[in-house]
Amino acid sequence: MNNKGEISQFIQKYFLHFNSAALVDAAKGYEDQLNQGSKMLVSLAGAMSTAELGKIFAEMIRTDKVHIISCTGANLEEDLMNLVAHSHYKRVPNYRDLTPQEEWDLLENGLNRVTDTCIPEEEAFRRLQKHIYDIWKEADEKGERYFPHEYMYKLLLSGVLEQYYEIDIKDSWMYAAAQKNLPIVVPGWEDSTMGNIFASYVIKGELKASTVKSGIEYMTFLADWYSKNSEKGIGFFQIGGGIAGDFPICVVPMLYQDLEQTDTPFWSYFCQISDSTTSYGSYSGAVPNEKITWGKLDINTPKFIVESDATIVAPLIFAYLLDM
Repeated sequence: MNNKGEISQFIQKYFLHFNSAALVDAAKGYEDQLNQGSKMLVSLAGAMSTAELGKIFAEMIRTDKVHIISCTGANLEEDLMNLVAHSHYKRVPNYRDLTPQEEWDLLENGLNRVTDTCIPEEEAFRRLQKHIYDIWKEADEKGERYFPHEYMYKLLLSGVLEQYYEIDIKDSWMYAAAQKNLPIVVPGWEDSTMGNIFASYVIKGELKASTVKSGIEYMTFLADWYSKNSEKGIGFFQIGGGIAGDFPICVVPMLYQDLEQTDTPFWSYFCQISDSTTSYGSYSGAVPNEKITWGKLDINTPKFIVESDATIVAPLIFAYLLDM
């Protein structure tokens, strides 16, 4: 405990029961995984990039505490949006009191609301659009195909966005990931803003749909990556619910059952931070043991669930892992 920083010592001293204790247990379990040489997948759902999780998540990536990411298309792009348009964001702390007319007024002013934060359409979406289109178009004309995150990496590493930077680049988790060429899977990318924009170019006949690799190709990529990296185990750290978590966790039963690779190891650790309550048919709210019946987790897999706000819990767990 003494080699830990003040934040870590605080949570070990005072976070002793219920969700706070689960937070500490999950952090220690994550650390155990790293210490035994296991790798870790982190899945990002919700609006974690707009919540500026990158401020600490980027350091997790730089220090090799994350080995692969599964995220929604929104999280993939919103980290870049925050990078290039941060000063134009508008915070609305009284969002619970907004009338439909006030919501409409935000739209009319080019502000798309995510809970208490409004993303500026012109500065964020359009600022990225013209540059990512050039990269899509170049690949399209050459007959090349890449994954959505690979196009984002090309955009970041080209330096073309540097003229717009409005935050410290070290606070961008996507830039940290791009520098390491960290593997990412982005299931359902089509429903993101950039996915919608790409689809509009396809509809207009300016780009071919095949220029961006598909979700099936993401799954086959993940299957190959899992097979090659699971010798000492791969843990699963899930922030939120939804497709960012559902998609990658299925790779294990697919390998074991559908490909009949019966030596495929189960996920070696599982933690979910979620405010989704257990309900009829809810996967996001299901307790981890349900995943045993689907061939995703073993009986002995360390399992944790922290029922709380990920914007509170994730930074504390990451701080513990970073010895803060």
